[in-house]
Amino acid sequence: MQDSTSSAPDTALVDPDVHVESFRQAREARRLELVEDYVELIADLIGDGGEARQVDIAARLGVAQPTVAKMLKRLAEDGLVQQRPYRGVFLTEAGQALAVQSRERHRIVEQFLCALGVRPEIARRDAEGIEHHVSAETLEAFRLFTERMG
Repeated sequence: MQDSTSSAPDTALVDPDVHVESFRQAREARRLELVEDYVELIADLIGDGGEARQVDIAARLGVAQPTVAKMLKRLAEDGLVQQRPYRGVFLTEAGQALAVQSRERHRIVEQFLCALGVRPEIARRDAEGIEHHVSAETLEAFRLFTERMG
């Protein structure tokens, strides 16, 4: 139990429904993290060279090509990418929208970390993991904090 003079958080076990929701949110974030990483990378590759090839995706993510092929199949089934024989992978409108949203989340988190004094190269790397695991409310707080600091 927290007394009125302490600023430390209460360490009592939270309500089961709150616990369930916290874990559900974390599981959903992990599931979306990979999807967002792929569509963001595909958008970057297309922006840089006009197309995203499976071999380039594998090299950038540090995974085997069969892993990429499996994920691209899933992304196609979800309506996020189109695969064209001998031409690579292209984002659908939904895929493009998700890539823009993911890139914006990354930008906000990276700017927030830099505003806290984190070196830019570390902030960029850390933002890659954090961006997928914060709520819209937390992301908005990061954005507002950064605007006030800027």
